[in-house]
Amino acid sequence: LFAVLVALYEEPEKPNSALDFLKHHLGASAPENPEIETLRLEVAEMKEKYEAVLEENKKLKTKVTVY
Repeated sequence: LFAVLVALYEEPEKPNSALDFLKHHLGASAPENPEIETLRLEVAEMKEKYEAVLEENKKLKTKVTVY
């Protein structure tokens, strides 16, 4: 962070937004790759399926212990 602030101070042409400058140099405003969004959606779906399977597993375990 300190190095980025020094770079901002030493910048000959000051940017309009210091916050945008910081985000850009810290990598927070990197453009999103479309594949990343697809993978995020896939991970969310997998988490939902995982939770459903865990719930089904609990129900089946209780059925097995009852019998």
